Amino acid sequence: MNVNEKIRAREVRLIDSNGDQLGVKSRNEALDIAAKRNLDLVLVAPNAKPPVCRIMDYGKYRYEQQKKDKEARKKQKIINVKEVRFTPGIGDHDFNTKLKNARKFLEKGDKVKASVRFRGRAITHKELGQEVLDRLAEEVKDISTVESKAKMEGRNMFIMLAPINDK
Repeated sequence: MNVNEKIRAREVRLIDSNGDQLGVKSRNEALDIAAKRNLDLVLVAPNAKPPVCRIMDYGKYRYEQQKKDKEARKKQKIINVKEVRFTPGIGDHDFNTKLKNARKFLEKGDKVKASVRFRGRAITHKELGQEVLDRLAEEVKDISTVESKAKMEGRNMFIMLAPINDK
């Protein structure tokens, strides 16, 4: 943002710190007015004819903006995608362990990408992978929704699960 001497326009439309219009002034006149008030001349609308400048405490303004940005970042929810991998012929105990991990991720608010990797001849039995993913979706349906149905991507079949928002 252009401030004080960095402003190149000859004439500017001037707005004082209260928001009142002071009219069109030369750049030097505007700088003098700002200097008398111990404030900065800040270019707020460079594309207007003539450009619009405001008299304000630029340091305080930047500080307030940074505070607002920081507050906005604090309220922002970052959603991660966690992956849980299965095989078509997975045993019950292994399935339950991975199910527990998927539940933990969903409860924490992360999305879960559950994938079944087909190796060798297992790819001829896609229905086994489909059953594993359907079983997982059924087990976690109380805390999640299916965001995308089971799809094949190369040798992997995957499903996306998103946590249910309680708002």
